[in-house]
Amino acid sequence: MLRRSRFDDYLACVRAALERVRRLDAALLDCGSANPHAELLRALQAVRGVGFLTAVTIVAEAGDLQRFDSAAAFMAYVGLVPSEHSSGGSRRRGHITKTGNRLLRHLLGEAAHHARLQPAVGEALRQRQHGVPAEVIQISWCCQQRLHHKYRHLGGRIGRQRAISPVARELAGFVWAIGHAVPRVAVLAA
Repeated sequence: MLRRSRFDDYLACVRAALERVRRLDAALLDCGSANPHAELLRALQAVRGVGFLTAVTIVAEAGDLQRFDSAAAFMAYVGLVPSEHSSGGSRRRGHITKTGNRLLRHLLGEAAHHARLQPAVGEALRQRQHGVPAEVIQISWCCQQRLHHKYRHLGGRIGRQRAISPVARELAGFVWAIGHAVPRVAVLAA
């Protein structure tokens, strides 16, 4: 009897948490559609592995992607560039620096796991790409092909887990490219 009441209590907590997440997701979706960054949010979702929450987080954390002069600058901001140890004429590259935005690095790493799948446009991705400029869809397709090839190539050489960082770095470059393909949005006055 005590076990059953404890189970019912835990189940009620899980249901309440799921309902809270559903409400917060709905509120976030409402805010995102009325946001000046709405077009960028839709464009970012055209990439496989980047859903609404990931797109919102990228925009919230990075802001205007056009403020980065190059893809390498955005990769450095995220902390996905290799460290370098130089002395005289010798250069040795090490692990990623991890000095940038930790949340973006984590999200891009999670999205990079989709590179293990064969390039394809499924129904969910097709729906997210509906109404997105053709240039962005082309970038998305190129992204899928390149990331899959890099993941397969590096996964066989250095292992799947270690291949995620370089794939996430490439994904950051494609995110930057999409940020530059979408027209500049008006910055809200504080």
